[in-house]
Parts: sequence; structure tokens; C-alpha cells
Amino acid sequence: MEVNTLTVKHMNKTVIPEFLLIGFSIQKKTQFCLFIIICIAYVVTMTANVFIIIMVKTERRLHKPMYFFIGGLSFIEIWYPSVTIPRLLWSLKTTKEAISPAGCITQFYFHFSLGATEIFLLTVMAYDRYVAVCNPLRYMAIINPKVCTILILGSGVSGFVSMITPCVQIANLSFCRENQIDHYYCDLAPILKLSCSETSSIEKLFFCLSLFIILGCFFLIVISYICIIRTTLMFPTAIGRRKTFSTFTSHLIVVLLFYGPIIFMFVRPSTGGLMHLNKIVSIIPSVVTPLLNPIIYTLRNQEVHMAMKKTVQRFVFPVEGNIN
Repeated sequence: MEVNTLTVKHMNKTVIPEFLLIGFSIQKKTQFCLFIIICIAYVVTMTANVFIIIMVKTERRLHKPMYFFIGGLSFIEIWYPSVTIPRLLWSLKTTKEAISPAGCITQFYFHFSLGATEIFLLTVMAYDRYVAVCNPLRYMAIINPKVCTILILGSGVSGFVSMITPCVQIANLSFCRENQIDHYYCDLAPILKLSCSETSSIEKLFFCLSLFIILGCFFLIVISYICIIRTTLMFPTAIGRRKTFSTFTSHLIVVLLFYGPIIFMFVRPSTGGLMHLNKIVSIIPSVVTPLLNPIIYTLRNQEVHMAMKKTVQRFVFPVEGNIN
């Protein structure tokens, strides 16, 4: 698709009127199949995460810190894919690739801010499991409702504040080359590739920020689980060990699913040589993980199973639910 790439020169800076998100270069038939698959995954993701939030809010048996954090994670998993996936679906359906520079910067900011927020929240959830297993007698005193609220809000504030500086720096770049972004969303490396400004300082800043947030939080999660596993193995009965393992394995699986791709994509000095591979791998945290998280958290949890049945009964059979 050819779009006029005429640029406007103003005050010695080159202004590109629009970028082109070229997405996936595939045949039209394959493009339609990809649209159907991603659309179904997105709808299921939204439905499942909204259902979890409603269930945690309405079911009294789930009014516990662990489920409060799961509800917070589901809230993020609604918005995180919503920053990129609807735009990708629109592009696959209409073949319209144009996005304004302001829209691109906005997408960049919210995508990475929500991603950082999820990283911080997964770390908070690991701390919650650590206190529950290693200090169970003081669990409710340490992880009380006020602390839960502070930890979730703190994760959000930290995530959004951390992305302000790189976002402002990108917004001040000049672009005088091609306007085609080799991605389905406005990722850092494809944007910097188009700039005629000096970008090494932004690359170093973003790399250090990624190193601090991703590996720093991952290190804290690993330390938490070392302590959790060591404490669990000291339990006298196999039933106690099995029951304890079941309370944190879901979170551990989610951590591995989310951290694996983002460590590969961002924790290395340069992403220029692997941008196409990054585009494919980014489907995992953007589409796959938000879809699987509700399934993982409900698959082996009996409390959630019971709450699901009651929530479904309440909405599908309201009269019977009220009588019961």
C-alpha cells in the first residue's frame, strides 16, 4: 500500500505526517485467518478477565489479598492488549496502516507503562505469596486491605512514571527517513531506526530502565520463591507441601510466561538485528499471556471453581441464586 510520504520541513526539523505500521507481511487469505484467530483470542481475553474482576468483587469467599491482586492483574490484562490489538485487527481487516506521530507516541507510552505496571504487580504478588507461606500467622496483619491498595496503586504509579522520560525523548526526535515501522505497534527499536537524530542516549536509557525494572523485579521474585520453596520443603506432611505448592504454582507459571518473552525482547543492548523476531515474540505477552492468565488462575483453584459456579448462577439464574 503506497501512501504519500511527503515530509514538511519546518525550523530545520523534518516532520513526517504519518507512520505506517506494516504489521505482518502475509498473503490476504492468511491475513484473514490471523484476523479471526486474534479477534477470537481478544474477545475471550476481555470476557474472561472481566468475569474474574466481577467474581472477585461479588463473591465473599474471594475477598482475600491473593484474589484482590488477581483482580488487579485481570484489570491490567484488559488494558494492556487493548492498546495494541484493536489497532492490529483494524490493520488486518482494512489494510490501513497509517498512524499519526502523536498516536504512535501515545500507543508507545501506554503499552510500556502498562507492561511495567504488570511487572511490578507480579512482583507484589510474589511478595504476597512469600508472606502467606513464610509468615502465615502475621499474613492478614501484614497484607491488610490498606496495604493491598497501596501496593496495587504503587505498581500503577511506578509503571506510568517510569516511562515518562523515554517517551518525552522519543517525542522530541526528528524523522527524515522512511516512515514504515516494521511492527504491528509502535515499538522502540523500529521507531529509532527511522530517526535522523542521535538516538544512542535513548537506547542506553531504555536499556538501563529495562534492566532495572525487568531483571530487578525478576530477581526479587526469584528470591521470594527460593524462600517459599525452602519453607515448603520443611513442612512435615506431603499433603501440606502439596497444598502449599498449589497456592503459588499458578503465579509462577504466569511469571515465566510473561518474563520469558520480555527478557528476550528488551534485556539486551541492541534490538536492531532481531526486530522481525521481536515482532513475532511480542505476540506472547500481548495476546497469549492475557488469554492464558485467567485459565491458569482458575484451573486448579477450588475456591475459584466454587465462586465461578455461584457467579454464573447469580447471573444466569438470578431467581434461583437469590433463593439459595
